[in-house]
Amino acid sequence: MDCIFCKIVAGDIPAHIVYEDKNVMAFFDILPISHGHTIIVPKKHLADIEDLADEDFCAMALAVKKLGKAVIDGLEVKGYSVFLDNKSAANQHVPHAHFHLVPRAEGDGLERWPQSGYGDGEAEHCLKRIKEKL
Repeated sequence: MDCIFCKIVAGDIPAHIVYEDKNVMAFFDILPISHGHTIIVPKKHLADIEDLADEDFCAMALAVKKLGKAVIDGLEVKGYSVFLDNKSAANQHVPHAHFHLVPRAEGDGLERWPQSGYGDGEAEHCLKRIKEKL
């Protein structure tokens, strides 16, 4: 397999491992947004979030919660951002499901993406299309 995250999980590529349990591994991003930027992955190769079994998703979410507390306490930061880019259109560069946990400081310059609103009837249209697929 040519997945860099699978190679890290297998121990074939060195990494700064922050956390590991039977389902999840967390390690520092090699191109961090801030010091302590951590990637949380399922140990099984699963390309995106829809491929995750509920157990794997829950294990990742619990790891994020545990690591978030450790980052706040250990790095003495005021908060952190958690994000998951899902599929290439959403900027997912490694096709292995993963969360980013990014330590944050007040005024660190990291901003949210642009926001907009809905035109007449657009929210209702989107709502209907999504609910049809649930």
